[in-house]
Order: sequence, then structure tokens, then C-alpha cells
Amino acid sequence: MSTGVRSGGRAQIEQRTLRQDRWWLYPAATFVVFTAFVVYATWRAFAGEHYYSAPYLSPFYSPCLTTDCVEGSSDFGQPFSWWQLSPALVILIFPLGFRMSCYYYRKAYYRSFWMSPPACAVAEPHGKYTGERRLPLILNNVHRYFFYAAVVVAAILTFDTVLTFRDENGEWGHMGLGTLVFVANIVLIWGYTLGCHSCRHAVGGRLRHFSKHPVRYRTWTLVSKLNAQHARWAWLSLFSVAIADLYVYLLATGAITDVRFF
Repeated sequence: MSTGVRSGGRAQIEQRTLRQDRWWLYPAATFVVFTAFVVYATWRAFAGEHYYSAPYLSPFYSPCLTTDCVEGSSDFGQPFSWWQLSPALVILIFPLGFRMSCYYYRKAYYRSFWMSPPACAVAEPHGKYTGERRLPLILNNVHRYFFYAAVVVAAILTFDTVLTFRDENGEWGHMGLGTLVFVANIVLIWGYTLGCHSCRHAVGGRLRHFSKHPVRYRTWTLVSKLNAQHARWAWLSLFSVAIADLYVYLLATGAITDVRFF
């Protein structure tokens, strides 16, 4: 007996969909942008160089924890002295795992890469649907734990952003274009992280009476506002982290110089 979109319960129509709009634009654009980001991030993660230009440390390499880290980039020590690969590969697993298991990103790459389904009211090509009960999709259920790790990473990136107000000699009072890039990036990262569905559940979930927990209710309300724009935060923070890394790369390679405001 047929299953999935070919089951007897589906309307018996010949067309793949009756939609008349350009429904394919969203999954196609998502596919192109995500692929471009994956290619860029993979190149930068494995490069192992040009990720620090005082006082700016690329968010792809923060915190830098190996003995191969460029001088001045290890603000939290170098406990991974045995690591032989790029320093970025030690830390990127956490923000990557957070984004890959994110509820919004699941929707985006399910539609764009797996066509499951490619859009609302558009039949998917798969013969059956198993949901997230088997490998590898069952691993998405660890999203909440990646959220906790993402909060730690965001806190470290906040620390890095504060350090951008120093000059290359460690003197405070510096502000350059890179400082603004890092400030914008960390605001977007926190907006995306705190707007996460897991964060919303953590601060307000399993409460029977909000009236007995006014602080948690207020927190839940604020997180809910961020959550309503979670897709926007996800896209903007994806762009901002790539832009911040690219800016550091251009500085480190000497392609540009930092614009100083004071």
C-alpha cells in the first residue's frame, strides 16, 4: 500500500500542486544562501589562519584554545595543547549544533535541501515520512543542550566585543569600524539565541500559574517577542557572524585597514 504523499488519503490530482504563485523562490533562495555560507564557513574553519587582528578575534575562532593560536588571541588559555587541527574546529561544533537543530533552521533545510515538503500545499517526492524518530534526524532532539552551550558561546563573544574597545596595545578607549561590526553581530546573536524555542520553554515552560511567578512570566513575555521574529534573527545573525569573520580576515591579510573613530 502506498504511503506518504502517495497514500490513499491524499487528494487524487495529477498536478504536483495547484498553487499559482512562485512558491519555489523561498526554498531556492534558502538553498543558495545556506550552501554559500557552508562553503565559506568550511573554508574559514579549516584555514587555521588570518583570524586575529588586534583587538579583533573572529567569532569562528573564539575562544581560541590551542597552542597554535595566534599570540594575543587566547584569552582563556590553551588547554587543548594536543589538538593538531585548526583551532576553530574545537569550538564551532557548539554553535553549529545549535543552528542545525534549531526549529527554524530545520524547517528551512528540510524544505530547501530535502524537499520535505518544499512548500505548503506542494507534494514532496518521498514515498514515506518517518519524522524525527530515526537517525540522523533524531539527533535534533538534543537542541536544548546545544542551547545551553550557545549561551556560553554568546557570553564569550560578548567578552570579545568588549575587548574591541581596546587598541592593539591594550589601551582602552579605542573604537573602530570593527567595533561596530562586532557590536552589531553580538546583538543579533543574542537576539537569535534568546529567541530560541528552548529558551522560551526554559524560562516559562511547565508553569501552571503565571501569576505565582511574575519574574518568569515577564521574562517569558520578552522571550516570546523575540521568538515571534525568530526566523529574522536567524538570518541576520547568520550574515553578521560571516561579515564579522570576513572583516577580521581582511584586516589580518592586510587587504584593508580598520577605520578608527577614536
